[in-house]
Amino acid sequence: MAIRNIEDLRTHLQWAIELEHSTLPPYLTALYSLHPDRNREAAKVLLSVAIEEMLHMTLAANVLNAIGGTPSLDHPAFIPTYPCYMTHSNRAFQVPVGRFSKEFVETVLRIEMPAPADAPPEDDNYETIGQFYEALEQGLIRLCDELGEESVFTGNPARQLTDKNFHYYGSGKVLPVFDLNSALAALKEIVEQGEGMDHHSIWDGDRTMFDPERQELSHYFRFHELLVERSYQEGDTPESGPTGEPFPVDWEAVFPVRANGRTADFAVDSPQRIALEDFNGAYSVMLREMHRSFNGEPGRMAVAVGLMYEVRYRALELVRMPSGDGETTVGLTFEYVPPGYGRRKSPRIAVRPNGPYIVEGGIPIRRKSAIVSEQGEPLTWRREGPVDTGEFCALCRCGKSDAKPYCDGSHVAERFDGTETADPAPRADRAVPYPGTQLTVKHDRTLCAFATFCENKVTDVWEMAEKTDDIAVRSQVIAMIERCPSGALTYELLPSGETIEPHLPQEISVIGNGPLWAMGGLTVERADGKPAEIRNRVTLCRCGGSQNKPFCDGTHIDLRFKG
Repeated sequence: MAIRNIEDLRTHLQWAIELEHSTLPPYLTALYSLHPDRNREAAKVLLSVAIEEMLHMTLAANVLNAIGGTPSLDHPAFIPTYPCYMTHSNRAFQVPVGRFSKEFVETVLRIEMPAPADAPPEDDNYETIGQFYEALEQGLIRLCDELGEESVFTGNPARQLTDKNFHYYGSGKVLPVFDLNSALAALKEIVEQGEGMDHHSIWDGDRTMFDPERQELSHYFRFHELLVERSYQEGDTPESGPTGEPFPVDWEAVFPVRANGRTADFAVDSPQRIALEDFNGAYSVMLREMHRSFNGEPGRMAVAVGLMYEVRYRALELVRMPSGDGETTVGLTFEYVPPGYGRRKSPRIAVRPNGPYIVEGGIPIRRKSAIVSEQGEPLTWRREGPVDTGEFCALCRCGKSDAKPYCDGSHVAERFDGTETADPAPRADRAVPYPGTQLTVKHDRTLCAFATFCENKVTDVWEMAEKTDDIAVRSQVIAMIERCPSGALTYELLPSGETIEPHLPQEISVIGNGPLWAMGGLTVERADGKPAEIRNRVTLCRCGGSQNKPFCDGTHIDLRFKG
């Protein structure tokens, strides 16, 4: 047995994290290679398993943290080069990254193969994943017997992830680990989801993520349904095989993605290479956020979850993009990109269809709130603390995230309709003039975020515009308009007609219980990939209820949005 001491146990638990992660690229590539709206049941299988592999990484990290270890996800070797052998296995077969196919499913069945009931534990050179985890369990028990539980479980409990740190949408539970019993429960959860309960059951003890009324099959038997195109039902066993309803699979409804490709296969600056670099960068940043969450910042897991949807978005582009050989599409390569990726991109805010805002290019984000008078009238803005964006981030657009301002995936569960309805025409085409004696106020009501800097208990800028021959009134009008975050209000100096905009840095402000305030002429890219009109200041809906998406229309006030 190689697990002789605590350091050996920590090493093997790090291997467990690497092992669970190594299945994700093959599973995700096969999932994204499926044509949309076809093979929906097959897609459910792949999605459910991929989500549970993320859970397994988290559980393994919780056990490693509980014994004083340090999970490591942010280094080039963490992402395997495919095809590859399973981490520290007996190297009996290689795992490729490619499209969904019968050959893929046959390989997965070898990955998820249940261990025979009499199979010995194997902490290295293992034949089945179950034998590897059996060795981990025995190592834990033996060291607790030899050293005492308190000497083994020395980790900081604050490093444990729980379901309070992020929304977990799959079957199973995020189990914190503090002692031997909870560690064994976490490892048992991993094994049962993979191969079933107690070596003789096809079920994993949970309910399905898609139908809570049904029992969930272990991974092996979910994939077996795909291969034989028949469903398991109550009473079935590993020996009987599936005897339920047909489970039709359309093996041809798949994008012809290239297998085991690399970014270097494509010319520098080619569309394929740029798209691959963007995908790999997003995937690497997601892993870095997971690394942070496993190393003392559990709340960062919600940030990683939000970025998973950006990874998916970019992956779906690549599985459809022609590779240039006339036969295949580019596919996915899963290559490590070192820190700094997000800050090499041009600053922009990208609106994802029915999903979050993607912020990249190193745009700083801060919180702001209005300073108000004793009568509740807004006077000016208070600049507050920064928001940790990492290299780039996904910000909530549906209003339901528990990790605001970050996206935590709630838009999926909420079936958020993020359809953009804002008029794409320039603001100047809509702005209504209100002429004064020294300046003209221009107002586009469709962009109003109801920040109310434009009025007080006595008057408003429209009435005051007529009195701007008085320099004090004119100064007040200018100050009130320049504090309008949405740019719905602007002013032109007369007689020149010059529009004056306040100098604003390129920055995003998260306004209290209101919108995102994008400043300094930031590019806002609509969900269709086209840029919105670039303006010095815009406010983007954060409550999910605007009728002028992606821009704020003040609906957050009626919804009593809390952000």
